Amino acid sequence: MKILLTTLNTKYIHSNLALKYLYESAGIYRDLLEIKEFTINNDDMSVYMEIMRGGYDAVCFSCYIWNISRIEGLIKDIKRSDPEIKIIVGGPEVSYDSEELLNRVPEIDLVIRGEGDKVFCGVVEMLAEGVRDFGERIITGSPAEPDAISFPYTSSDPDPDKIVYYESARGCPYSCSFCLSSVSRGVRLFPMERVKKELEYFLERKVRQVKFVDRTFNVDTERAAEIMKFLIENDNGVTNFHFELCGDRISDEMLEAFETAREGLFQVEIGVQSAHDRVLEACRRKVDFEKLKKNTLKILSGRNVHVHLDLIAGLPYETFADFGDSFNQVYELGPDDLQLGFLKLLKGTEIRNRADEHGYIFREREPYEVISNKYISAEEIIRLKMIENVLELYYNKPGFRSTLKYMIESSGKTPFEFYEDLAVFYYEEGYHAASQSKNGLYDILRKYIEKSGCGLNEGLKELLLYDRISVASPSSFSDREYSDRVHEYLRSDSGGEGEGNSSKVLIKKVNYMAFEYNVDEFAAYGTELRKTGGKRLLVFYPGIKDAGGRALCRRI
Repeated sequence: MKILLTTLNTKYIHSNLALKYLYESAGIYRDLLEIKEFTINNDDMSVYMEIMRGGYDAVCFSCYIWNISRIEGLIKDIKRSDPEIKIIVGGPEVSYDSEELLNRVPEIDLVIRGEGDKVFCGVVEMLAEGVRDFGERIITGSPAEPDAISFPYTSSDPDPDKIVYYESARGCPYSCSFCLSSVSRGVRLFPMERVKKELEYFLERKVRQVKFVDRTFNVDTERAAEIMKFLIENDNGVTNFHFELCGDRISDEMLEAFETAREGLFQVEIGVQSAHDRVLEACRRKVDFEKLKKNTLKILSGRNVHVHLDLIAGLPYETFADFGDSFNQVYELGPDDLQLGFLKLLKGTEIRNRADEHGYIFREREPYEVISNKYISAEEIIRLKMIENVLELYYNKPGFRSTLKYMIESSGKTPFEFYEDLAVFYYEEGYHAASQSKNGLYDILRKYIEKSGCGLNEGLKELLLYDRISVASPSSFSDREYSDRVHEYLRSDSGGEGEGNSSKVLIKKVNYMAFEYNVDEFAAYGTELRKTGGKRLLVFYPGIKDAGGRALCRRI
């Protein structure tokens, strides 16, 4: 008996935590199981061939909005090839319309709804005993208590090339109408000693990143602070930990931990969604927005934690203009990443069940994204999609931030107006029709500056150059006039950044350029951009990045 646990992830660096849990839950039958993970970038024929070559008696798929259509096609092909292979599916995308799914894909033998920790072992046992008829085609797993949930990395080390997903709790205390976490109530916290022991496991192996999948890491602020302090005290200098936080529930103890942490130890994601109380209340999401802003600014002020903020377009009552106001308020906080997301009316959520109330029109196929509602038109959603694209290309990629700051301040536009104008230019010129290189994006920005009438003055030219060098690979930029001075600096204790290396070696690991404007001060502190009365020599260390992804810069 051979049983495959598989899925299609969105990227190679992602991994599927559910499959690991199911593998561990199989107990004495674990030897019958094998895990193989693919991505949506693998073509269907390659995935189909890998599965069929394995000679499996049963194939279990983990299903989500990004892979369900592909998986349905694979199931049909597998059954056509060998009708005797049992097909079992689970995951959020099959847990809320299971009957409809079975009518659409009759090749499926069994659907596991909800959590599978308790029921999966029984399914494997039936397969091992040669049972060919499960008796029913839908079974529902009930929430498991923490002591019944195995550590998902007990049997195998995490892949060092991938993000390691981990949970210290299940469930969410909130009831946001657009989120699947609101469907099941209550929070199950794993015992603190267990959590610390499992985090030690990752620290000892020096994995690159551990991403907590707890829906709200700081549901218990004292517990969250204790975990953070433990990670600071046991920091291995390598591993990064990612948390999803409720922005207005960040305690003083947590803020203190963020302040004292090594740069790069923590990164946080805060779901803002909207700046408007009426919008959030309609989603059953109560947030103290002023406190959220205060906490976010406090974390960002330390410059040692990567901060990602989320907005959702298409929420009830939020017009295009309202969304622009939300965008401006969040943008002014200066996060390292700002995600402009779009409402997805997920199966099982309250907002989907009450879609008619707000006149929602949404895509029939996954990811069920909003097309329009009573408050925002389809045309306006498309405009936001355009803005999202240029925001991802310019703001969320290191190497443009100082230039964008200067351009917005000097344009007289709000950040939202600026990005809308840049987006219109980008699409009217047809740049969206092809993938753009980093150098191409700089050229496009220069053309936008010239066309928009902003004026490509000398200060702005130097800011563009400063931003470009800050993300360039070593030895990409060098002002040879100053090479002797840079060699001398690199030989010094303050400039070496690599004990035992000669300046001839070190100079190949840096970039250096002289500037007439105080571009480094403008970039770091937002001071007025002005001429310095001479030339300011800056040395960039591409191997040492800040929380925003820019190279360490030193003035000599």
